[in-house]
Amino acid sequence: MEREMERKKKKLVMVGNGMAGVRAIEHLLKLAPDAYEITIFGAEPHPNYNRIMLSSVLAGGADIKDIVLNDWDWYKDNGICLHAGHRVERIDTVRRTVTSDKGLTAEYDSLLIATGSDAFMLPLPGADKEGVIGFRDIKDCETMMETSKKYKKAIVIGGGLLGLEAARGLLNLGMDVTVVHINSYIMNRELDQAAGLMLQKELEEQGMKFLLRKNSSAIIGKKRVTGLAFTDGTEAEADLIVMAVGIRPNVALGVKANLEVKRGIVVNDFLETSEENIYALGECAEHRGITYGLVAPLYEQGAVLAKRLAGLETAGYAGSVTSTKLKVSGVDVYSAGRYDEPEGSRSLKYQDELDGVYKKLVLRDDKLIGAVLFGDTGDGAKLFSIIKSGESVKGREKELLLGAPLGAAGGSQDDRLAAMADDEIVCGCNGVTKAAIGDAVVNKGCTSLGEIKACTKASGSCGGCKPLVEGLLTLYAGDNAKTAVKEGICGCTTLDRDEIVAEIKRMGLKTVKETMNVLGWSNAEGCTKCRPSLNYYLGMLWPEEYADEKESRFTNERYHANIQKDGTYSVVPRIYGGVTSPSELKKIAEVAEKFDVPLVKFTGGQRLDLLGVKKEDLPKMWEELDMPSGHAYGKMLRTVKTCVGSTFCRFGTQDAIGMGIRLEKEFERMNAPAKVKLAVSGCPRNCAESTIKDFGVVAIDGGWELHVGGNGGVHVRATDLLCVVKTEDEVVEWAAAFLQYYREEATWGERTSQWVERVGIEAVKKGLESAEERKALYGRMRTTLDRIPDPWKEIVAEPELRKNFEPIAAAQTVSP
Repeated sequence: MEREMERKKKKLVMVGNGMAGVRAIEHLLKLAPDAYEITIFGAEPHPNYNRIMLSSVLAGGADIKDIVLNDWDWYKDNGICLHAGHRVERIDTVRRTVTSDKGLTAEYDSLLIATGSDAFMLPLPGADKEGVIGFRDIKDCETMMETSKKYKKAIVIGGGLLGLEAARGLLNLGMDVTVVHINSYIMNRELDQAAGLMLQKELEEQGMKFLLRKNSSAIIGKKRVTGLAFTDGTEAEADLIVMAVGIRPNVALGVKANLEVKRGIVVNDFLETSEENIYALGECAEHRGITYGLVAPLYEQGAVLAKRLAGLETAGYAGSVTSTKLKVSGVDVYSAGRYDEPEGSRSLKYQDELDGVYKKLVLRDDKLIGAVLFGDTGDGAKLFSIIKSGESVKGREKELLLGAPLGAAGGSQDDRLAAMADDEIVCGCNGVTKAAIGDAVVNKGCTSLGEIKACTKASGSCGGCKPLVEGLLTLYAGDNAKTAVKEGICGCTTLDRDEIVAEIKRMGLKTVKETMNVLGWSNAEGCTKCRPSLNYYLGMLWPEEYADEKESRFTNERYHANIQKDGTYSVVPRIYGGVTSPSELKKIAEVAEKFDVPLVKFTGGQRLDLLGVKKEDLPKMWEELDMPSGHAYGKMLRTVKTCVGSTFCRFGTQDAIGMGIRLEKEFERMNAPAKVKLAVSGCPRNCAESTIKDFGVVAIDGGWELHVGGNGGVHVRATDLLCVVKTEDEVVEWAAAFLQYYREEATWGERTSQWVERVGIEAVKKGLESAEERKALYGRMRTTLDRIPDPWKEIVAEPELRKNFEPIAAAQTVSP
């Protein structure tokens, strides 16, 4: 019977794995979960992620994993075959097939094109030089982050939203940033001149520079960019040029397939193209002569298309009135409708330079047709609702401009929220409407912000809509709203780290499943945030009893290697203190040759990184290396960096190499809340960079300085001096005590730099001042380490475990 049902399923293929297309698939799975056998081709080697949040990744406010909307497991759980890293190059409309750049072909009954758009690159002479990029995807973010480590001067061409987000991120990375814009004021497509100038002033105070009314003519440099030339004869220096001048619908597939294409792939109100059974939506589609780039219209298209594919009645997509609510470098801006004062309109304006507030309403025939808000955007949703309704605002103009006082007729927060249209987008990042939040509260029993976030994803990205979501929760749930309940470690629980650890101790909970069950997890299976953290807390509390749950670890830790963007893995054997030998080097070289490793690289932690390893080769490679893992993938001790110290250096005062090797052998395989890096410098010249490590040791005459809480990453932090000791044994004792104290007190995912900053160095010193307590901490550390086996010994020895590394068939999901 199951096979019969499978045969009845139609084949739906989607080209593109972005926000608009996957949202349509989400809707379809709710409406008709068994109607289609779904295959998705994604050009990037990532699951579906929130492109809007790329600026947060660049700015260091979020990690790549934090912006994933649907993780690898989502595709697997919904029976979706995802071919990540496959770019579809051809559509055969006769045979109804699509073929990727890697030769993979899939048949379809219905085809959905959701290829989005590409960054528009100005056709300037020299645009192909190294260091000239767009800002559109994760790869662009990675390029900018890498560039910032070597170079300092950046130019962003384009003063729109995308350009300003890129510029803010580059500022955070420590670069000198200049924004070049052809217009007389920035964000001219979203704001009027007054608001644009106020925004520019705010950004200049943050360190951003601007060159306005500038038209670029050529990119200067030989192989790599060195500057930008303008049509007025002037030039500006640059080591990196980011073009953020707009997007261009990606219509190449539509053109090849002979679909009707203008600016975008032309679709009707049901998102159908000129070819039967082929649909298009999102930034690549053109509807009634308009292509949309904002998320709300694209999600509206997805809802219509899902109904069409599910065979349900739908009125079709009639186009969208757009609004934009943004937070640019910490400044709130909002625009909606026709704010450009078209003929026959009049405008009302309010400007407060002291408080940085600007408001403008555009009216025509007693109706509100546009609005611009700067600094205070609280009335944005209400104004947008009025614009869409087309109602008369005669006599209420000043009230709308200035905002009615709370408690006044029609002016309370509840009244404003009640007046919002049901289809009003509340969460722009995830396309969640007022109606969806109401449904979550009224029909699905959500009574807290965390539950709404877990159910709808509202407030789950940038968090800018959180006050609005909380207001709607109160509106719909009334006295049942748990607005005062704090958020827990994730959406599955309201408990924070300290409460969870206390309850595990009090009740003697010994497994992840038991903990979630006893402590009332809303999601019985947990999620990718809470399962790894519970696994760590249980192991930390019960080192002699708890059996580590491999299924609660991240992919890299389960496979004991770092997955790379092309799906291959990176292997880093442990090289104690960065000291190796000719025989060890020879062994690594022979293994690299045998397994055809494409790149062998020295890491910043004085290790050798074997990049491009196939997953199925991992067990055999480790077996032949016969070396412990460097744990470059885990939340644990990574490296101990050393200089040559007194062994060779004429400035060295102590044996830095010996001390570094001893520390590394002492703490290898130590699990921690986050990755941990150590360093030992043989003199105050600090060649091993000990003062930006989690635990740094600096040799001085007659002793050692011990430094803690450093970070050399995106958020650079110099260490605090913990103490000065005389002997190597004291160094080890204090290191063990500090690291164990951190293990027991920090929150999962919290680096020592964040932890020390949060609790204060004086609190850390006080916690370690007692010799008796230091010895007790050292003892608990040793108990833990003595129980942890080398995970690779298990993988190599157990045939059953090796099955996890068998090659994945081409037709299966390519996720790890």
